[in-house]
Amino acid sequence: MAFGIKREELQAWKAAVSRGEISFLTHYWQDARFAGIRTVTKVGCADLPKLTNWCLSQGLNPQYIHHSPSYPHYDLFGPIQKKILTSEQQWEQIARFKL
Repeated sequence: MAFGIKREELQAWKAAVSRGEISFLTHYWQDARFAGIRTVTKVGCADLPKLTNWCLSQGLNPQYIHHSPSYPHYDLFGPIQKKILTSEQQWEQIARFKL
């Protein structure tokens, strides 16, 4: 279950993903499979080779890309989430979600 984002933020992320940009969207999240994890960042890009290369450049396994037909993305959570958001200078998301 996702919460803590505005419709405009989601629409902007979807538009950027559709344009083939690497785009970040962090939101609060609750999933019983991941106890203690309260946020997730979706790193999306409709250009799959570009998203794959981005994953590899970050040391992430592209096998875990979610191949959603409209909005392919990679989910970041836990310690790697903050590390990558920091390296990508996503300061607003780090501050807003107290990562």
